[in-house]
Formats: sequence, structure tokens, C-alpha cells
Amino acid sequence: MMCMCEVALHDVVRAAAVIRGLVRRTPLEASPPLDAVTGATTFLKLENLQVTGSFKVRGALSCVASLDPGQRELGLLAASSGNHAQGLAYAARHFACRATVFVPEGTPKVKLDNCRRLGASIVIAGRDYDEAQARAAAHARTTPVTWVHGFADPRVIAGQGTVALEMLAERPDLEIFLVPAGGGGLIAGVATVVKAFNPQAKVIGVQSVASAPWYHSFRAGKLVHVELGPSIAEGLHGGITDPPFGLVMRLVDDFVLVEEAEIAAAVRWLALEHHLVVEPSGAVGVAALLAGRLGPVTGRRVAVVISGGNVDPACLAAILSGLPR
Repeated sequence: MMCMCEVALHDVVRAAAVIRGLVRRTPLEASPPLDAVTGATTFLKLENLQVTGSFKVRGALSCVASLDPGQRELGLLAASSGNHAQGLAYAARHFACRATVFVPEGTPKVKLDNCRRLGASIVIAGRDYDEAQARAAAHARTTPVTWVHGFADPRVIAGQGTVALEMLAERPDLEIFLVPAGGGGLIAGVATVVKAFNPQAKVIGVQSVASAPWYHSFRAGKLVHVELGPSIAEGLHGGITDPPFGLVMRLVDDFVLVEEAEIAAAVRWLALEHHLVVEPSGAVGVAALLAGRLGPVTGRRVAVVISGGNVDPACLAAILSGLPR
């Protein structure tokens, strides 16, 4: 049975007021090179330029701001593939409380270094996000601590939705929104805002073929188990839950998949055409457009969320050179 996780436009507006001044209003940049490839009028929402290099700080701040002082005093706990960890560490520093994050093996060093620099404690636990999440949940059952989930929390979803508020404030005529889909907090928040403003606009999630639980669950109409393969888009790697599944099923129009090589090509394309450092997870929307996964978009106004830029230098160098990792 789906859990009715209700997040409405007024929740996102409230979150925007809470986090104002603590995050950057990131650029919505036109992309003439992408226009030339697709025939669309395209825009890139550059969350890779956010204060922690990712949109995740929006949801973390929204959630932590809502806690009472006693909950913060216990310390904050989360599981993360790296970007939520940085967002939570940033929020904990702002509110002068402790943060501990369980992360999987193989989490990019740049993300771990940034977390530690912000003052968070890091626990390496498990081979992937799902195992880190299970280890963190077990820790929470035995230790007084305040859990801040990376996506299955209405306050976090509302915070992520502020991305779309900014986009529509600049371009209320946008017709298609391409959103990377990992746990689902970002796409649920974006869809909440977009559909409130314009029910005819399309919100489309993008995943890697190697990690596609949203794609298959969306088509099945229920949560289904999907075997995960290795992916350079580690920020999108992991299972999904409800919430936000019910919200996504009600508001999102579709999901598309991209291949690993197409993701790498999009990272290279963004570096060459826009001079941007984008992590593979953040480049999947551009990958979908370059690979034609949406079909014809000629004449449409298309916005792509570039969700993060936290990529290890060695990984980036391998991708830019075209070498296998």
C-alpha cells in the first residue's frame, strides 16, 4: 500500500523562506549548443554550482530547520552516497549540532573530504547505498539520535522543490523538465511545484540502465525489486521507497534510461560546450537529450536539472579522456 506523503506548493514556498540566504539561487543557463543538437530551446539549472556542489543541501536545511533544539542536540544521522552527507554536514554546522553519516564503500573521496571539512563524522558501511542505509538504521535503533532521511521525508522533498520554484520564477513558460532520479526526493519536489503551476508541463525522470528502479517501478505501478549493476552515476545508485513513490506516481509523467557510455559522453559534452564540471549523476538529463531518449523535442522549451558537480578528479580525468574507469 502506498503511503500518502503529501507535499504541496505551500510547503515548498515555506521551505524556500527557511533556506533563503543559506543556499545559492543557482543560474538557469540557456544552452545554444544543446539547442543546435535537439531543435529545442534548452536551459540548464546549475545545481553543480550550489554551496555544497549539489541540490541536496536544500532538503537537508529545510528538514534540520524544522527540528526542535532537543532533536538537534541529540545529533543528526543519515545514510548517503555523498551529496546528502555534505548537505547534512552543512546544515549541522549552521545549526551548531553534530552530524554522522553512513556512506557506502567507493563513495567519491571529494564528497568524503567535503563532509569532514564541514565537521561531519563519516562511517564507511556496506557495498552500496542500500547497505549503508540498513547499517545507519540499525545504529539509530540503539543510539539516541535524530534521523534525517535523504529523500523519504516531506520536509526534505519540499526543500528540493525549491529548485523548481527558482526555475519557474525565471521561465514560467518551460514545458519539459528533465530531472535525475535517485531516491526520488528531487523529482518529487520538482513535480509538486511544476504541476501546481502548469499541469500540462511534463516532468520526466532520468536513470541509468545500470540502476533503474524508478523506471521499472513506474511502469509496474508498484515498487519492484531491480538488480543494480555498477554505474559511474553512483549518486543515483540504490533502491527506492514510499514515500516518495506515491507522490511520484501521481505527479511525474515518465522515466527514461540512458547507458553508461551516454552519461560519460554528457559529462564530456558539458565540460567542452559549457566549461562545467558535472558529476555523472548530474549529467543524465543532458545524456537523455543528446541520445534522443525523449523523441522529437523540436520547438519545445526544455529545462534540465544539473543536480551536482562533486566528482573525483581521477574519475573526471578518465571520463574526459574517454578511458574506461
